[in-house]
Amino acid sequence: MFQKQALLLRLVTNVTNNLTGRKISNNVGFIGLGNMGAKMASHLIKKGRKVKVYDVSKSAAQSIQGAQICNSPKEAAEDNSIVITMLPDGEIVKEVLQTENGILKGIKKNSLFIDCSTIEPKSAQELAKISKKNSIRFLDAPVSGGVTGAAAATLTFMVGGDAKDVEEAKPYLLQAGAKVFHCGDYGAGQVAKLCNNLILAATMVATAESLNMGTKLGLDPKVLTDIVNVSTGRSWTSETYNPYPGIVKNIPPANNYEGGFMVKLVAKDLGLAENAALQCNAPVPMTALSHQLYRTLISQGFGDKDFAYIYQFLKGVN
Repeated sequence: MFQKQALLLRLVTNVTNNLTGRKISNNVGFIGLGNMGAKMASHLIKKGRKVKVYDVSKSAAQSIQGAQICNSPKEAAEDNSIVITMLPDGEIVKEVLQTENGILKGIKKNSLFIDCSTIEPKSAQELAKISKKNSIRFLDAPVSGGVTGAAAATLTFMVGGDAKDVEEAKPYLLQAGAKVFHCGDYGAGQVAKLCNNLILAATMVATAESLNMGTKLGLDPKVLTDIVNVSTGRSWTSETYNPYPGIVKNIPPANNYEGGFMVKLVAKDLGLAENAALQCNAPVPMTALSHQLYRTLISQGFGDKDFAYIYQFLKGVN
C-alpha cells in the first residue's frame, strides 16, 4: 500500500511542478522529535515522503524508521521545499532558525518553513518577519489532538499565514493529521491553539475534580464516566482522555501518566494564553486558576507527567 501511495505522490508532484514551473521536492526536513513530532515525522515517511530529521536527542532521531538522520538543523533543511519544526517554545524555534548551523543556513530560497510548535502569537509574527527577510515563506501551524491524535494521524492544524502557502502545505499536513484550518494572518494559528488549550486545561481539571469527588463518595469511576459521557458533562477529557487510570486504554493515564502532554508544557501554554489575554484585556479567571494548579504540580516534581496527573494530585488533597 505504501508503494502505491509513494507512486501517487510522485505523480502529483510532477503535475504540480509542470503547472507551477517551480520544482517542488517530496523531501521534508523535520526538526523536533518529541512525543508529537516523532509520530508526525513517521506518518510522513509512511506516506512516501523522504524525511530528514534532527533532534538534540540522537536516540529520538534514531527512533524514526526510514528517516535520514542529520547532525544539525542546517543539514535537515538542505534540499527540501518544506521544513517543519515541533519544538518546546518560541525562543528555541528562533534559535534553531537563526543559529550558526540553523535552518537559515541550509534552506533554499522561497522554501516553506512551517512551525507546528505552540508559541506566543507575537513570536510567530517575529518568525514570519525573519523568514521574509531571508526570502523564505512561513506558516505557524500548531496542532490539536494530543499524542493519541499524533499516533492516529488525526491531528487538527490551525494555520496562520498566506492562503497560497497554506494550500501548498495542506498535502503535507494532511499526511500527519486529518484537518487543516486557515485561521488568518501570521500568529492566528497560535491564537486559535491557545484558545483551545485553555478550554482543554480547565476541562481536565473539572473532569478530575468530578471523578475524585464521585469516587470518594462511593461511586464506581467507570459508572460515573459512562453517565457523564451520555450527559451534559461530556467532554474530550471525560470520553477520549479520561484522567482516571485504565478507564480509557492506551493513553498516558493508563501508563502511569507517561508519554503524553506534559504538565510543564500545559503550564507553558496557559501562561502564553494569559499573556495574550492581557494584550486584549480579556478576563480569563479559569485559565489563571488552572495555570496555578499545574504550576503547583511542577513545584511538586510532576512537571514531566501527563497533564491528566491533576487527578492524582487532587486525589491526594485532604
